[in-house]
Order: sequence, then structure tokens, then C-alpha cells
Amino acid sequence: MEYKFSTEQTEEITNKANCTTKERIQHIQPSAAFISASWSALCIGMISYCVGLWNASMELNEKGYYFTILLFGLFSVVSVQKSVRDKLEGIPVTDLYYSISWFTTLTSILLLIIGLWNADMWLSEKGFYAMAFTLSLFAAVAVQKNTRDKKCIEQYDL
Repeated sequence: MEYKFSTEQTEEITNKANCTTKERIQHIQPSAAFISASWSALCIGMISYCVGLWNASMELNEKGYYFTILLFGLFSVVSVQKSVRDKLEGIPVTDLYYSISWFTTLTSILLLIIGLWNADMWLSEKGFYAMAFTLSLFAAVAVQKNTRDKKCIEQYDL
């Protein structure tokens, strides 16, 4: 995705920051610690969730359901993050796509809740899946944000 900032947006950012290009990079560029924490959280969340599924004593079709919900949720939150950021940056996003992104994100969360509510598991197992799912979704948003920030910096050689 190519980033396009209008001259007004660039001037506004420069005027608000009132700083040199090098200082602006420090404000925009995510720190190495945040990038590492984001990727670590994503890996920990996804791997924990999948290991939990692998070791679960549920039917294979149930494992497939929960795995599909994880993938559906991850894709959905990245789509929401992208569409929200595009809107903030003045990149056109159709209301239909924006609405579908939010709908699918909320649907993935609702499907997980319904699945866990009706599952024959210990309450601690249900909590484990809910927390691993939530960690994965949050981390996916953070990784997408970091990736987009880095791409923007590289594109404009800030």
C-alpha cells in the first residue's frame, strides 16, 4: 500500500511537531522494544492458543472451529486497523468495507464467546482460550501498526 500525504497534512504534521526531520522520526518510528513486544505477544498468543487446541480432548471438528475463529479474528482486526488508519490519514475507505471490518471483528469475538459458553470444558480452560485469543488480536493490531509505521518511514526516507 502506497502512502500519500497531502501537502497540507505534511505541513500540519511538521508545524505541530515543530522539530527537525530526525526528531520527527523518533516520534513516528516505533521503538525496537515495542516492535519486539508486539511480535512476542502475537507469537505467544497464537502458539499458546494452538498448543491448547492440540492438547485438548475435544473432537477434531471442534478444534477446527476454534482454530478458524482465531484466523478469522486475526484477519478481521488487521482489516479494522487498516481501515481506521486509512480514514485518519485521508485515504478513501468505503463505508461498506469499514462496516464489514468491524462486523467481522465483533462476529469473531461473539463466535468465540458462544463456542466457549457451550463448550464442555473447565472454566480455567475457557479463560485460557479467551485470554490467548484476546492477546493475539491485540498483538495483531500492534504488529500491523508497527509494520505500517516502518513502511511509511522507509517510503519517505524520513
